Formats: sequence, C-alpha cells, structure tokens
Amino acid sequence: MLKKLLKTAFAVVALIGIALTLGSLLLSSDFKVTRSQLVAAPPERVYELVVDPRRWKEWSVWNRRDPAMQISYEGAASGVGAVWAWKSATEGDGRMSFTAAEPARRLAYDLYFPDFGTTSTGEITLVPEGSGTRVTWSMAGNMGSNPMFRWIALFADRMVGKDFDEGLAQLKQVAERR
Repeated sequence: MLKKLLKTAFAVVALIGIALTLGSLLLSSDFKVTRSQLVAAPPERVYELVVDPRRWKEWSVWNRRDPAMQISYEGAASGVGAVWAWKSATEGDGRMSFTAAEPARRLAYDLYFPDFGTTSTGEITLVPEGSGTRVTWSMAGNMGSNPMFRWIALFADRMVGKDFDEGLAQLKQVAERR
C-alpha cells in the first residue's frame, strides 16, 4: 500500500514538473517593469540623487532591506562610467553600470545579476511636469531559455514593480526634503 502511494506521489510530482517545464516554453523570456512618480522638486535636484551611485543608498529599497549589504564603487564618480556592485545575503548580488547620462533628463544603466547570469537595461527619465518632475523608472531584459527563469520573467513586473514603487516614493521624500 505504501509503495503504491509513493509511486503515485512520485508520478504526480513528475507530471507537475513536466507540465511546468512544457508550460514555460509557451512563456516569453522577455520582461519589462515601469513605474512613475510625480516629485515636487526640479529635475536637477532629482538628477543629483540618481546620477551618483553613492546616492542610491539614500532612497533605494534594496539597501534598506539589507543594511549589511556590501557595496563597492568603481569608474567615474557619477554619470557614464560610474559602476556600483553589491553582495547581499537577502537581496542577491548585482552590478549596475551607468551607460548614458543626460543632465536633469535621463540616466541609463546596464544591470547584471550573476545568480541568474542575465543582464537587463534600464533608465530613469525626468520630465518637468507643473512645478515638479515626473520620474519614470523602467527596466527590461531577457531571462534566457531556462524554464524556471521564464516563470520569473512572467512575474517580474509584480515582483520588481513594488520595489520600484517603494524606491520612487523614497526618492520623492529625499528630493522634496532638500
């Protein structure tokens, strides 16, 4: 009886695994996350907070969740060529390289996560709106052919989007406080 129950349980688990793997083939490995926030501060003030990687710890949600995160900086102090990398037991490891910077308008970056072996691109755009600035943070990438990562791509907007929302809310607080 126990042997039959174990065989049935194994068969069910195997079928679920096969279904998830085959189902992942129908999923796109591409993802995109975009969030926006109106900040009651001029674009120049917001830009100061995003163009310098050392300033990200003032508003980024990931640094707040892991105060023990190990961060290193290299390259330019800010703008194109600025790089920051982190190691974190809870937030994972990563590396962000700033690839384009248009003062008070836009910052673009490449983001690499060694745990996934994936690179994504992103940008933060600043558009004057009324007496403030519309800040839009976006990121897009491809999770590759790994079936598990395709499921992650499916839920990337939900998972990363809330971090973008929290980060933008914190950026708003810091920029408006100055």
